[in-house]
Formats: sequence, C-alpha cells, structure tokens
Amino acid sequence: MSQVCCLCGKKPMYGHRVSHAHNVTNRRFNVNLQSVRAVVNGAAKRIRVCTACIRNGKVQKAA
Repeated sequence: MSQVCCLCGKKPMYGHRVSHAHNVTNRRFNVNLQSVRAVVNGAAKRIRVCTACIRNGKVQKAA
C-alpha cells in the first residue's frame, strides 16, 4: 500500500541517517497516515489521510 495521503498528496521524504562517526546512509521519513471513515461524494468511504489533514479539519468524518 502506498504511503500517500488521499487529500493533500503528501508522500514520504528522503534524507540521511547520520551516525556519531558521521557515516551517512539513506533513510525515509514516512507520512503519519491514519485510516478514517470519511464522507466522500456523499457516501461513507474508508480513506488513508495524514494526521495534518485530520487536525486541520479537511476530513468530514462519517458517523
């Protein structure tokens, strides 16, 4: 399953894991996605959205 927010399209960011000896290896900062039952086009549907969208009220939760 892809790590992409259904609303804002936020994806993982890439960077480096840097050790104390400054050895640099690649790492991935994943998006904090949550599975939410939301109203999409008038119907309740389960979508994966980031916590920033949930906090900002971009998601209308289904009852």
